[in-house]
Amino acid sequence: MSALAPFANEPLAELRRAPERERLLAALRELDAELPLRVPVWIGDGRREGDAIVSTDPGAPGRVVAVAAAASAAEVDAAVADARAAFPSWAATPAAERAAALLRAAALLRERRARLTALAVRECAKPWDQADADVCEAIDFLEYYARGAVILAERDAAGELLQPPGERNVLVHRPRGVCGVIAPWNFPLAIPLGMTAAALATGNCALLKPAEQAPGCGGELVRALREAGVPAGAVALLPGDGATGAALAAHPQVQTIAFTGSVPVGLEILRAAAEAPARGARHLPRVVAETGGKNCVIVDADADLDDAVPGIIGSAFAYAGQKCSAASRVLVHEAIADALLERLAGAAQVLVVGQAETFGTTVPPVIERDAQERVARYAELAARTGRLVAGGETAVPAEGWFRAPVIAADLPSDSPVLHEEIFGPLLAVERVTGVDEACDRVDALAFALTGGLYCRNPRTVEHVIARSPVGNLYVNRAITGAMVGRQPFGGNRLSGTGTKAGGPDYLLHFTEPQVVTENTVRHGLVV
Repeated sequence: MSALAPFANEPLAELRRAPERERLLAALRELDAELPLRVPVWIGDGRREGDAIVSTDPGAPGRVVAVAAAASAAEVDAAVADARAAFPSWAATPAAERAAALLRAAALLRERRARLTALAVRECAKPWDQADADVCEAIDFLEYYARGAVILAERDAAGELLQPPGERNVLVHRPRGVCGVIAPWNFPLAIPLGMTAAALATGNCALLKPAEQAPGCGGELVRALREAGVPAGAVALLPGDGATGAALAAHPQVQTIAFTGSVPVGLEILRAAAEAPARGARHLPRVVAETGGKNCVIVDADADLDDAVPGIIGSAFAYAGQKCSAASRVLVHEAIADALLERLAGAAQVLVVGQAETFGTTVPPVIERDAQERVARYAELAARTGRLVAGGETAVPAEGWFRAPVIAADLPSDSPVLHEEIFGPLLAVERVTGVDEACDRVDALAFALTGGLYCRNPRTVEHVIARSPVGNLYVNRAITGAMVGRQPFGGNRLSGTGTKAGGPDYLLHFTEPQVVTENTVRHGLVV
């Protein structure tokens, strides 16, 4: 492993090249010929197919993408028992061998990159650039955590503790046991694989429950891991709905829950973890969670609007705003508010709203009818209590769960539009007297995931950094698009616990540190 090249991010596809676009379209045609995919409950060597979970194309709801069985509570029990039986062997596997399996899985994803990209386009309506980036990030997680596991093992072996005369002190990081992975739909490849890879790299067994909207993607990930050499007992696939996730989170023999999703579900998981000892658990489950945000971009009076406008528009509306890091509020200095609003409105009106499979689409459909209706309710509230600067002018396809981009202004300070996570293409713009007022408004939020700042004054940058509570602050650039190894990702406050995925400390969440202290002053020999 020491001969491995340093980690480098997987290069994104160059979609301006016609051959690259044709390659992806060919993969989509091949995938369409296979639909619907069949996704089993996959525990050890046993597979059970079913049709309880059906994923459809958000842009063409009549197209079925995948049909999956739903894991029952009894099957969750069976998966946990199987993982517990496999755990001693997988935990004892040297870190370099576990890492090698993850690297083989990364190679498989590279081979299948076009197919996986097409699947994300179909199952979750991710535009081509977003879908390709999802695959690249999944590969990055495998590569990064494989190296991280070896580095952690080497660090344990080298020893970093003080060693006074007559005493030997050792710190080692042991795997915790069984890890339940409960994944979201908006990054159907990168996020579930990132959480699963971190668990596996550190010697845990992983039980993946993909989002019910994306079982097809989850099935492809587990298939790649197993084909790469991860033992069948070390990784299981448990498609299902909220009941499956709840059974996994509440299981008394699951030591770690890795979760990405909404705050209400995250709080339920934390509650279940706190109650685990009452259900017979001999541990407190560790919850590694990322739970969303209400992300603000501050624009000071000296900002370069040529940078700010595309950065804000991309952060707010790419993938229809369905990213936990997406820009939701803009806090702009009153001196330039009118100019910024005019330019944002113009930019929003020319965004391409269309099917994810059409190259050039920025705003695809939202994931499902409930999401479409939720965004519509917030837009109607914004129009009734404030002013729509942009919204309603852009034509959308008749079929699919589409919502045109909306920019709202002049909302009352207590508006739910300003305080609740919408997860759709709606951006609110507020006037402020300066960066301190903007920071006060950011600080008043319960969320603290990402934030942005556009300004030219270095002192202002340092001042806002000092005042910002967010986990990831971006200065003079878009606030989405964190990359593994470059921008370790995760939030504070209600935005999560156990943060910084894709960073040097993330693997520690999946380990139990143990210190052994030995008195090395001998007092005779055993005969």
